[in-house]
Amino acid sequence: MTAATAPTPSTTSAPARSRGVTIALWTLQVLLGLVFVVGSGAPKLFGEAYAVQIFTDLGAGQWLRHVVGVLEVAGGIGLLVPRLAGLAAACLVALMVGATGAQLFFLSEGFWYTPVILGVLLGVVTWVRRAEIPQTFAR
Repeated sequence: MTAATAPTPSTTSAPARSRGVTIALWTLQVLLGLVFVVGSGAPKLFGEAYAVQIFTDLGAGQWLRHVVGVLEVAGGIGLLVPRLAGLAAACLVALMVGATGAQLFFLSEGFWYTPVILGVLLGVVTWVRRAEIPQTFAR
């Protein structure tokens, strides 16, 4: 008979953070979550004229607008769920890389800096929560 061992705290919990860092991180996550759900994803899903025009200019079809809208809303909600926040931020960074490329190479509007700024902020969340991302897959 083998004795069961208790899991070590380092494998089951998030790294310890100061109260100030935790508050700043959650403030950033909530603001980014609102940006992606309300400011970016929902207009794409509801067919706001500007969003429709952007994807028409891309030439990829409106199906891509719906896919990106769903990904942005899901990522924005994921930023608000403690277990998913790191993974959601990492996925949204990848989405912002694609958005930056689309802005730079396919659209003439020139708003490439918006996805870059959002990507950097999401990168901060990803970096701070990097130890939690593998735990998401282990659950």
